[in-house]
Amino acid sequence: MSIIEIEDLVYCYPDGTRALDGVSFRAEKSESLALLGPNGAGKSTLLLHLNGLLHGHAGTVKVLDRLVEDKNLSWLRRHVGIVFQDPDDQLFMPTLAEDVAFGPVNMDLSKDQIRERVNWALQSVGLEDFKEKGPHHLSFGQKKRAALATVLSMKPDVLVLDEPTSNLDPRSKMQMVHLIRSLQESGTTIITATHDVNLVPYLADRTVLLDKKVAATGSVKQILGDRKLMESLGLEMPILADVFERLNDEGIHSTLTPMTKEEAVDAITLILKKNSGYPG
Repeated sequence: MSIIEIEDLVYCYPDGTRALDGVSFRAEKSESLALLGPNGAGKSTLLLHLNGLLHGHAGTVKVLDRLVEDKNLSWLRRHVGIVFQDPDDQLFMPTLAEDVAFGPVNMDLSKDQIRERVNWALQSVGLEDFKEKGPHHLSFGQKKRAALATVLSMKPDVLVLDEPTSNLDPRSKMQMVHLIRSLQESGTTIITATHDVNLVPYLADRTVLLDKKVAATGSVKQILGDRKLMESLGLEMPILADVFERLNDEGIHSTLTPMTKEEAVDAITLILKKNSGYPG
């Protein structure tokens, strides 16, 4: 079932520059999709169309088979949650608990329901012990997770993330990736805009390559493993895929190109077994 359907979407900036030029793609229920492209490709602009913060000049956007248009905005924003790149854009209340409660309060839920959602959202992101803290006292990584909690508390069907791992240290990046995957496993559809090609294999099943229009779409391996395609948009292959493709060119490696550390270990083990009698 397609939960997001975008057809021939066109959007122009006020000066007439086209940011999106006929974008079409679909996202299926419970999949994790990565939106990848160079700077200026229109990734953030596209995300803002998914819950009606921007409206295209042509084409259509549908969520759960409803058009994204003014009369549907209240319904839409209960089903599509956006987490912006800068967490300070979403944290503005005196305490973290109040920030996370903001969405449920505006959904007219009961006090018990609001309390339950706040506790669940904060527990989901590992910040249950920080509910009475002011957001300005949190670290940047904690703010990233807190901003996510403000959206999770509304329990959206679709979670839209703009560069969720930017400016995070390696451990915090992987914590965010694991959190994204756990949300997907619970049935949430995830759309993530990112420039970090090395993390895409960990956080997504499918990739949409964007450069004002859809340049390609397919599995992570199909897209990120295509050197010519990636380089045509000024992007690099993931480091591991690059290394093993070069080994393949040298005749050392001939299996499928690894994208993750786990796949790389398996590939190296096969190489050692084949070439040096490695007992494995």
